[in-house]
Amino acid sequence: MFSSIQAFAQSDEIPFLVVKTDDNHYDEGDIIVVSGQVQTVIVETPIILQIWSQGNMIDIAQFFPAQDGSYSQTIIAEKPLWKNQGEYVIRISYGTANIAEASITYTPRQEYLKTTDSFEVQIPNGGTFDLEYTINGGEVKNIILDPNNFTLLIQIDSPDEGTISLKIPRESLDAEKSDGQDETFIVLIDDIQVPYEETETNSQLRFISINFEEGDSEIAIIGTFIVPEFGAVAALILISGIIISIGISKNKLLLKI
Repeated sequence: MFSSIQAFAQSDEIPFLVVKTDDNHYDEGDIIVVSGQVQTVIVETPIILQIWSQGNMIDIAQFFPAQDGSYSQTIIAEKPLWKNQGEYVIRISYGTANIAEASITYTPRQEYLKTTDSFEVQIPNGGTFDLEYTINGGEVKNIILDPNNFTLLIQIDSPDEGTISLKIPRESLDAEKSDGQDETFIVLIDDIQVPYEETETNSQLRFISINFEEGDSEIAIIGTFIVPEFGAVAALILISGIIISIGISKNKLLLKI
């Protein structure tokens, strides 16, 4: 993704100076890559880079273009000068009256969309369990348990790239090898497999963290088995079936006698 480009040109066809960025939105601490091209290299003339926010210049740098006119410069979006949320203007000037600008948006850390909460997940055929989570850059809309596929489906709204961290109860969803050791989960985001980080484990919980991109909508976490609360109901049904079977056998035996 590139930010919009505005440039003053020496001709109507080929702009003398072009500027672009590697993204159009940055959070605090992100690295901004500013690059572009000058049509004609002016000997011993540096490119001047300025960053403006709400009418104030918050950063300035100078550097020289390559022999072919290309240039690239990195900036770290961080305090103390990067304070305000909103639009920032990156202004590049080279030589006399040659100016190009690109606009980006910026979010300081305290403005991140961050939520820590617990979601009550419905278990098919009865019961619930609580799933604790923390999400940055998005919002959890719904969480669905699919026992048939050993899958936890997390539906999110993601206006920005971010991370979701989950405390998965082993009694509700887990992934194990045949020898009982922990197996890795399969994690899909919008049907594409992605890596995840497991930050901590204990006998009750597995803590995992998943990065998502802007616009992602569904995260699927697939384990090897699910032990929902309705397992107790299934056990009661099984026991009832055994008792009924024993009763029928006794009746048949009495009838024969």
